[in-house]
Amino acid sequence: MTFVPFGRWLRVMKTLVLLLACAGGTAVIFLAAAGNGAAGLPAQSGDANWVLTWSDEFDGPDGSAPDPAKWVLETGGGGWGNSELEYYTARQTNSHVEKGKLVINALQEKFTGPEGVTREYTSARLKTQKLFAQKYGKFEARIRIPKGQGMWPAFWLLGDDIATAGWPACGEIDIMENIGSEHATIHGTIHGPDYSGSDSFGASYVLPVRNVGDDFHVFAVEWEPNEIRFYVDAQLYQTRTPSDLPEGTRWVFDHPFFVNLNLAVGGKWPGNPDASTKFPQQMLVDYVRAYSRR
Repeated sequence: MTFVPFGRWLRVMKTLVLLLACAGGTAVIFLAAAGNGAAGLPAQSGDANWVLTWSDEFDGPDGSAPDPAKWVLETGGGGWGNSELEYYTARQTNSHVEKGKLVINALQEKFTGPEGVTREYTSARLKTQKLFAQKYGKFEARIRIPKGQGMWPAFWLLGDDIATAGWPACGEIDIMENIGSEHATIHGTIHGPDYSGSDSFGASYVLPVRNVGDDFHVFAVEWEPNEIRFYVDAQLYQTRTPSDLPEGTRWVFDHPFFVNLNLAVGGKWPGNPDASTKFPQQMLVDYVRAYSRR
């Protein structure tokens, strides 16, 4: 038997997909190699009807920047429409790959950007805009979120016509949001024209754990024509359809969307960090995957 170092074994196992199918009471296990997101690879979602179309497994060298072929790093400290306190940078101090995970670091530090804006915190915000977008499908990520007052991690989708349609007419699907004061609660939300911000449609899922930030969890949506289903750890907790919308408003979830990951500090919703908030705060992302219907 050839000896395989434990670290290498972990990396190999991470690229395997485990699908369980039960027939006549007998469990059948299938293992399939999973690459870095080439179209047509076997489904990895536990449902053979989904086919992997894009992914990032964050298997680059430790300390390396997020793959520039997959992610754009947004920068700026203008509050992002939510009175947020962080300055998003493209520095590897704030986002890098480590041990097969994307690390988004929120730091308490004074930082002045090239436009002269100074903030007391830094963090990172990544998007796949102009690199990957998809109409309909399953989008999921395995994430360990931070925990602390004022922290606001998010995994979300945004309509790729934002440059022409603007927000919220482009549409937004928030797959996972958490605010640090809610230790075990995940929020999933849709935003569109005349139903955005405080008037958006969403629901909360309370995990049966003391704190969601104690471990990794899988956050997902299954988005199909006229229906978006939200999941935490494969548990369906809400379904949204055009019938949810107020009369006279438009369902705008019928064109390609791109993927976003970010860790905000403070803002209108979570409130600001306080004396109990310890820095640095980290959002760890094991993988992000997108699928289409077979």
